[in-house]
Amino acid sequence: MPPAMTDLLDIWAAHSPLAGHAPDQITVDFLLPTGIFIQMDVPREATIQHIKLLLWKQAQSFPLFPALGEMESHMFECVNQAAVHEELEDETRRLCDVRPFLPVLKLVTRNCGRAERLLDSKIGVLIGKGLHELDALNDQEVKDFRSKMFRISEERMQQIQMMTFSEWVQACYSPQLEPAAVTAITAGVNDAPVDLKVIIHFDQSQDSASLKVSLSCTPNELMEQALKKWLTTHGSEDAVWRGQYILRVSQCLEFLGGDHPLIQYKYIRSCLQAKETPHLTLVHTSTVKTMFDKEISAIGAVVSRKSSNPPLPLPPKRRAPTQVQTCVWDVPKPFRIVLVKGSKVNAEETAKVQVRAGLFHGTELLCKPAVSNESSGRSEHTWKDNTLEFEISICDLPRMTRLCFAIYAVMDKVKKQKSTKNPHINKYQTIRKAGKVHYPIAWVNTMVFDYKGQLKTGDIILHCWSSFPDELEEMLNPIGTIQTNPYTENATALHIHFPEYSSHPIVFPPFDKICDKFYMELKEIMERDPVSQLCENEKDLIWTLRQDCRETFPQSLPKLLLSVKWSKHEDMAQLQALLQIWPKLSPRDALELLDFNYPDQYVREYAVGCLKDMSDEELSQYLLQLVQVLRYEPYYDCALTHFLLERAQRNRQIGHFLFWHLRSEIHMPAVSVQFALILETYCRSNIPHIEVLKKQVEALSKLKSVNELIKLGTIKNTRSKTKEAMLTKEAMMTCLRQSGYSETLSDLHSPLNPSVLLSDINVEKCRYMDSKMKPLWIVYNNKLLSGDTLGIIFKNGDDLRQDMLTLQILRLMDLLWKEANLDLRIVPYGCLATGDRTGLIEVVSSAETIANIQLTSSNVAAAAAFNKDALLNWLKERNSGDALDRAIEEFTLSCAGYCVATYVLGIGDRHSDNIMVRSNGQLFHIDFGHILGNFKSKFGIKRERVPFILTHDFIHVIQQGKTGNTEKFGSFRQYCEEAYLILRKNGNLFITLFALMLTAGLPELTSVKDIQYLKDSLALGKTDEEALKQFRQKFDEALRESWTTKVNWMAHNVAKDNRS
Repeated sequence: MPPAMTDLLDIWAAHSPLAGHAPDQITVDFLLPTGIFIQMDVPREATIQHIKLLLWKQAQSFPLFPALGEMESHMFECVNQAAVHEELEDETRRLCDVRPFLPVLKLVTRNCGRAERLLDSKIGVLIGKGLHELDALNDQEVKDFRSKMFRISEERMQQIQMMTFSEWVQACYSPQLEPAAVTAITAGVNDAPVDLKVIIHFDQSQDSASLKVSLSCTPNELMEQALKKWLTTHGSEDAVWRGQYILRVSQCLEFLGGDHPLIQYKYIRSCLQAKETPHLTLVHTSTVKTMFDKEISAIGAVVSRKSSNPPLPLPPKRRAPTQVQTCVWDVPKPFRIVLVKGSKVNAEETAKVQVRAGLFHGTELLCKPAVSNESSGRSEHTWKDNTLEFEISICDLPRMTRLCFAIYAVMDKVKKQKSTKNPHINKYQTIRKAGKVHYPIAWVNTMVFDYKGQLKTGDIILHCWSSFPDELEEMLNPIGTIQTNPYTENATALHIHFPEYSSHPIVFPPFDKICDKFYMELKEIMERDPVSQLCENEKDLIWTLRQDCRETFPQSLPKLLLSVKWSKHEDMAQLQALLQIWPKLSPRDALELLDFNYPDQYVREYAVGCLKDMSDEELSQYLLQLVQVLRYEPYYDCALTHFLLERAQRNRQIGHFLFWHLRSEIHMPAVSVQFALILETYCRSNIPHIEVLKKQVEALSKLKSVNELIKLGTIKNTRSKTKEAMLTKEAMMTCLRQSGYSETLSDLHSPLNPSVLLSDINVEKCRYMDSKMKPLWIVYNNKLLSGDTLGIIFKNGDDLRQDMLTLQILRLMDLLWKEANLDLRIVPYGCLATGDRTGLIEVVSSAETIANIQLTSSNVAAAAAFNKDALLNWLKERNSGDALDRAIEEFTLSCAGYCVATYVLGIGDRHSDNIMVRSNGQLFHIDFGHILGNFKSKFGIKRERVPFILTHDFIHVIQQGKTGNTEKFGSFRQYCEEAYLILRKNGNLFITLFALMLTAGLPELTSVKDIQYLKDSLALGKTDEEALKQFRQKFDEALRESWTTKVNWMAHNVAKDNRS
């Protein structure tokens, strides 16, 4: 474990009124390879390169200087804040950004090519795990995977070097397109004009032009019109224009390429829906080609140098003849393992310790678990008759069999909690027999076959995990990771032995051998004429699956897979042959096959094959789940990993979010190595992207330092809240203005949306929020559009992954509604987890909380919640005439959307501070800390009694302030019912997406029981009529009980006056 920080404001911290003034010079100890020690003052903000130059000058006056040799052949090493040795190969970094744990730098000699070491160093810093940690792993699977990915990455970089300019623009800055089904203008823009007004800006010029064009006009046609208008006022010097200009969305790095009609571009459609004029900028291609050339040269700096080095030695040729192997299907012996010993077992001396072992394929238990004898002792345990034999033959073991262990203590009687070493022991106790209680101590899983398909043999030490999930079958945890606990010092260790059953390695047969026989047989059966007779074996081959099922109901495949007897290798082989002629599923249906219930390698490869038909937009929609199901992959080299890397390399937007979804969980021990390997591969195959992402990582690190400064300052000044706020705000602003912070925080791509370029921080508008974790409210200027600002909230101390999941599902609901021609004006704002309980949230512009709207209209906090006119008056102040009618329609549509969404997802803790309204009338919800019906309670009583929020002031706005306006309220009710039925049709998709997130470790999504809420709220299993009846009852209940919401909101307003 890393040593604890004694003071958050250490020598590397910034100047601040709270911390006093950190010195401009830092005293650093330098250890030279000649054995010489030098102590020297260096500037806090100096780069590593500058410090090395200062050291070299100083070292000239010390003995043995000539022995040092060339300065470029050396680099510094330090111990970083994570207590890990870090090589400072990237010498453009500043010492204050490196932040060594102690100001000690060791000079060491470089031992390989500079370009490679620099790249390795940058990747290590970027992904949050030094590559030397991966180098040090004594794991052949890791070595083979990295070696293979090195080759693929280098080939990818060579492909990019061969790209044309237009291919590169498409890969890096492709426009967001609406699916074809949505391109017809849907609800909310039905009154859109046939012609579209567009403002065209001319890059590097103050001029702009207004054009009216058809919605079916293409970007090329629009550019032609814009240039004609330009030439009429600026002469004919640019007469030959084709191919020299490109259209960009004015506020971000998104280029409108291709021959799609304008209406198909998401940006154009969003402007139409919001009744805003699109702003596009005409950019000369030379400007963009400069960016292209810069990226190609960055690749060349590494790839060309590598090719100049002598080639790596070829792997040794395999000896002929090939090593003799035994097919697993030819080994009918029962499977068994030997328990050698257990060490560091955390059990009481009086307890007996047993081991339970089970063989699983997914969640299916293949045979009865095997149980050891009881063992006595302290922390070391051995068992008599230590061979565990299972009631399954080796020939019937599926390729993806998991061997799961549970170590538990057996007590004669129930003891009080204080008498055990484990504080959570009673939570997991399981009474097996009268007077006997079993206490789980640790669990661990391992695969039976290795990554090459060979049955494991020999001794192995499994370091166990001590935290148990809520639901366990026979105390075993098959859904848990197959990685062993990396914190080996204190972990319980189980030493086991896999016996040898043959003098040759036992291997699982390759795919072609499985399929050849059965595929031909199955094909022959399928092609027979209708009157041919089928023998029993042939019937068994196709089970109950008739040909019409395969052709007419291909989506029945998941249910068929669950009915396969995986413990019979003949059935398993027949299924894999059948997969070869099974029609492709739609990507949405194929997602289910990546669940933990379908561990078979070929099933998962089939599913990934179906996903290849996904558009980039659709893949982005499901990327969060696809990253999480990597946890279910037992081996590093798998189809899903290759698919994600391939698509990330083709589209930088996907690459950006793949990077952050992996990077944000790199601290989790169960996935740390796996995610680091994928991140390393992505970086090696996208070298130009490294600097872009590195800038974001550094900026987030600075924001974390500012947040910790504020937290410490507010703790120190708790007595005087006013003084605290003034002092801490001043400290924050002083910190942000420092060059060390302002430079790092400027000129970066927004992690929330990589097509947005953030120029510099508008310090005067920045603040911190008055909640427990003191989130930072940061305001940026938009680099691409002068005068435009963007707000970002930085959170440190809150897990944003649940918010991210909820917003992703809201985005999907919005898409499904639009596909059904219903636009409910949802605002799924950006939210991104970036690390261990850190992340960013997009600030929605021109929006205010219901609480602030109510409190502004009333001087008494208690009365504010009961002022039904406050919301309507607020909208009237910001909209008049037709604009007010449009704002009320926006409010009605969005209120319907969020009523249905919050009901279906069971979103709790709804109060007036986490429901907001935009000045254009759009209502939206924020802060999704409680989902799936996990509502807050006080004194054991649920505070939220209504299924969704529908208060009288909302209805007052919907009815345009007229009490008897039943027509408008009837339309609102119709919107809700229509939206609910659309979600019901896609119920299985929602169930699948939540099931794929089960191992993510979200606080309110840990077991299948949590997903039951979704099944109930969508009334799955009922007819549409029955479901609609249930929904109407909930709707009427929300209306009847709206007074309870008002009382809750009143209590909230009294407890916290939100006026700033």
